[in-house]
Amino acid sequence: MKKLIAFFSIVAIMTFGMSNLVIAQDEVGTDNSVDTTAVENTAQTTENLASTQAEEVAEPEKPQSWHQVLKEKFIEGGPGFMGIVLLALIFGLAISIERIIYLSLASVNTKKLLTNVESALESGGVDQAKEVVRNTSGPVASIFSEGLNRFDDGMGEVEKSIVSYGSVVTGRLESGVSWISLFIALAPMLGFMGTVIGMIQAFDDIAAAGDISPTVVADGIKVALLTTVFGLIVAIILQIFYNFIVAKIDSLVNDMEDSSISFIDILAQHNKK
Repeated sequence: MKKLIAFFSIVAIMTFGMSNLVIAQDEVGTDNSVDTTAVENTAQTTENLASTQAEEVAEPEKPQSWHQVLKEKFIEGGPGFMGIVLLALIFGLAISIERIIYLSLASVNTKKLLTNVESALESGGVDQAKEVVRNTSGPVASIFSEGLNRFDDGMGEVEKSIVSYGSVVTGRLESGVSWISLFIALAPMLGFMGTVIGMIQAFDDIAAAGDISPTVVADGIKVALLTTVFGLIVAIILQIFYNFIVAKIDSLVNDMEDSSISFIDILAQHNKK
């Protein structure tokens, strides 16, 4: 009987121990699975971050537009002299555009005008010709009108009035062109002045820092170069407009001279009749 009780006791102890061991192994297995899952999640997160950073590094930066670069360099050059150079550009362009519009409106088909004047003289006389030139705009028509007004005084007076009034009209065509040439000369001068001031600033920085390293003089040299570049750009732009306007004026003056000679010949022929 004692042996039987002892046997059951041993069996119960062994059964309890095995159950505790199985429970402990299950808990360890669960903990291991949790740790493995956490490690896997951490690794995946790290891979995602690494891939995101790689994409950010691989993606190139978008280039700045030209007006953004121009604005940035304008600010770096200093608003003082850069603003004055900009004003020179604005005033020069304003005068250039006004001259181009004026010269475009002054252009007229002189051959057609001469034909109409000649037909009017043959059909209705001087009064009819005056009406034709009065209804035509442009400097050539104004010269013709001045000549017709002097027709009764003789051909000598007609020629003098045409030459005199032609000089007046030429002066009107050239009005404002000298201002454009002034701004053409002024813009690079302002740029060179900014260059000198930038170099002075660079030497002041060297004296203050007691060092001649590139980082010390970089700002002053940048200001010097940017002001010079912008001054030259303004001068180039205005020079293009200036040459176009001068060529347009020369064309109009030559056209006026040729048409005036033809006009005098027409009046001389009409005076003989």
